Amino acid sequence: MVDKAGIGRVGIVGVGVMGSAIAGRLLDEGIALVLRDRDARKLAPLAARGASVAASSQALMEACDTIVLSLNTAEIVEAVLFGAEGLAGFAGPGKLLIDMSSIDPKATAAMAARLRAQTGMAWVDAPLSGGAPAAAQGRLTLMMGGAEADVERARAVLGFVAANMSHMGPVGAGQTTKLINQVLCACTFMAVAEATRLALDAGVDAAKIPAALAGGRADSRILQEFMGKMARRDLTPTGRIDNMLKDLEAVQAFAMALRTPMPVTSLIADLHRMMVAAGIGAEDSAAYMKLFDFGRPHEAA
Repeated sequence: MVDKAGIGRVGIVGVGVMGSAIAGRLLDEGIALVLRDRDARKLAPLAARGASVAASSQALMEACDTIVLSLNTAEIVEAVLFGAEGLAGFAGPGKLLIDMSSIDPKATAAMAARLRAQTGMAWVDAPLSGGAPAAAQGRLTLMMGGAEADVERARAVLGFVAANMSHMGPVGAGQTTKLINQVLCACTFMAVAEATRLALDAGVDAAKIPAALAGGRADSRILQEFMGKMARRDLTPTGRIDNMLKDLEAVQAFAMALRTPMPVTSLIADLHRMMVAAGIGAEDSAAYMKLFDFGRPHEAA
């Protein structure tokens, strides 16, 4: 791998479903990567494609001026940055952190302020929408928060994985926008699953419905990508149910602090809790269909 467009080597911490898709896309575009993940098994496929693996946080920070995080919770982000042997211990002015995790906006703002005060390192929150398939194709939607100059610097890297990047305001504004995105996505996923079950019960070919509704008011990317997937019980991983629940619980806490009523979102969050309690939290969003398996054991996946 070589330096491309003056970007230099990019560090990525966290190569799960999303992180590995982002890393794979950047490798496809010729970006030199240095990776960290606590699960060495996740690193091997990317290392085989030319990515370097950092033996420590210090090695990662010394190798890269731009670090991308793709992690699951604010607690994990905080531990990676400020825990024992955390990245902050080796950070400094001129370096940029791009957090593509989906976490609490207030926690984001607090950690960004702490990182800058302690080290001078800048922070851009850039949570995403579109899932792993969109990352692999370079068509993610990103909602970005941070200072204008820092966001512009982040765009140089993120432009390889995203087709739509919006600067929403200061640090934390990207995360707030992502919570709003998750409200819309979770409610739409559930509506599509419910409509798919109705179509199957009525004897209508659910696979034909997305094309029939294309361009109408009911159309959406989730409809186009997931109704057929749900109808055929295709659970190929694109996003986990328990990750959506994590985001919905963040929405509820955020809304409660603002005294914003969200009755529909609260119902959808409870349905997600039911699915996680039933043991399908690690499955793909197409497994929403399993909510409708009661009384239909012959159809259960």
